[in-house]
This record gives sequence, structure tokens and C-alpha cells, in this order.
Amino acid sequence: MAAASATRLLNNGCRIPLLGLGTWKSDPGVVGKAVSAAIDAGYRHIDGAYSYMNEAEVGAAVKKKVEEGVVTREDLFIVSKLWCTFHAPEDVKPSLMQTLTALQLTYLDLYLIHFPVGFQAMEVLVDEGLVKSIGVSNFNISQLERLLSVARIIPAVNQVELHPYLTQPELVEFCASRDIALTAFSPLGSPGRTVLNDSADPKDLLKDPVVEVIAKNHRKSSAQVLLRFHVQRNIATIPKSVTPARIQENAEIFDFELMDEDLQSLLTINKNWRVCQLTMLQDHQFYPFNDS
Repeated sequence: MAAASATRLLNNGCRIPLLGLGTWKSDPGVVGKAVSAAIDAGYRHIDGAYSYMNEAEVGAAVKKKVEEGVVTREDLFIVSKLWCTFHAPEDVKPSLMQTLTALQLTYLDLYLIHFPVGFQAMEVLVDEGLVKSIGVSNFNISQLERLLSVARIIPAVNQVELHPYLTQPELVEFCASRDIALTAFSPLGSPGRTVLNDSADPKDLLKDPVVEVIAKNHRKSSAQVLLRFHVQRNIATIPKSVTPARIQENAEIFDFELMDEDLQSLLTINKNWRVCQLTMLQDHQFYPFNDS
């Protein structure tokens, strides 16, 4: 199975490709090349955000691939996120239009609230055809419950940090029970980070002995095992890379299957440890990580 054909059905009838390219921390001057390499490698899901400050270059790369005939716009699943300073209802559509202009697109496939606050103004964007699906990011169970109690349109996706050091089983089960798809960010444990979060930082998930043994048994890389861990459980994942060889390697995860004991072994190394802790927001009433 190719990366382009591995998808998950969303609760509104749309489909999200299980493998996407993350563009967080992808610098200007390289992110466009990464997007081009990803599309050439079969990726059809491109994840971005206003706050990443690289949407114009992402859009230019997408436009070039469409013009070259490599893909059509309809082949692609383009994601962006509403930033925290634009949650007032009157700011939501202008923020989306700014993103669409930067990306040179007429619609998004998925528009997410980047952090847990206002949702109802997003529903109007679906009504107007400017986005096909809406969802959230970094929402915990109680925040999802509060949202579901008032939302007219059920969020299609919750994008959260997920990897074997942060398995979040209760959240995974809750989203499954409400037919909310999950997208895993930092699926490799963010190995490129230069600053450790705390003394308990496990440092390098890719070198965990459990991961390395499974990788050796399947003749795959540790990264491929960690990505397969998600897609095999019907969770989309968006590894970030700007290196063409790694982008290609990350796409080669549909020609093997992890055994049940592999999945259980990966689940048992959970440490409830986050890469993205957002400690500067921990005193905010909607800080999502006090209640997972």
C-alpha cells in the first residue's frame, strides 16, 4: 500500500491520509523543498499552521507540483490552524483568508483550533465552503466533552502529541468512542530538539532498546517502526523532516506490519512524558495538560 492510498474515514465522510508531512520548525528556504520531496515520495497530507510562519513557501511548493501535473489539488489534504490571538468570532474568517492567500488556495481540507478555546465561529467556515473539515489540537477529554456539548459540527480531528513515551490511552479511547480521528504530532519524540525539557527527559525515543529490537526484527529503521505504530492503529501521523532521504524513508511504512506483541511492547514503555509541555501557559484556565 502506498502512502497516498492509506487513509482514514472522518466522521463527515472525508478521508485523511494516515501519513503527512509536518512543517513545524521547518525554516524558510528549506520547507518548500521538503514539501516538494514529500509530494514526490507519495505524501498527500501536508500539515501547517499560521504560527509556523512558512505557509507562503508551503503554498508555492504545492502550487508548483500541481502545475507540473504531479498531483491535483483534490489529491491533497492541506491542514492549517487558527492561532490563539484570532479566537474572537470576527477574527476567525479573516485569519483563515490570510492563510488561504498565503497558501494560494481556495479552501482547506482541515482547519484546526491550535489550542483549546472558541469553536463555533469555525462552523461557519464549513457552511461557506472555505474548509471541508474542522477540528481541534491539544484538547484533553474534559475540553472535548465541553465542546461536544455545544458544537453543531462534531470536530473531525484532534491533533495531539502521541508516541510510545506518551501513549494517552484514555484520550485515544475517548476519541474513538466519539468518532473523532487523531493525528499524532512529534511521533518520533522530537529527536531534533536541542534543549531538554527537564531532568526526566528520556532524550531519544529512537534509541530506546525496545524500539531498536523491533526495528531490527522487521529490518526497518526505528523511525519507521514509530510511524507504523500509529498508522497501524488508524492514527494519522505527521513527522517533520526537511531531508529528502528521510522523507522518503518515512513513507516506506506500508509494506510491513507490527505484530500484536510489538504493539504491546511499545505501549508498555509509556512514561507520560511530553515534548510539547507549553509551560508558559500552565497557569491559563484552559491549559490542556493538567487533565489529560
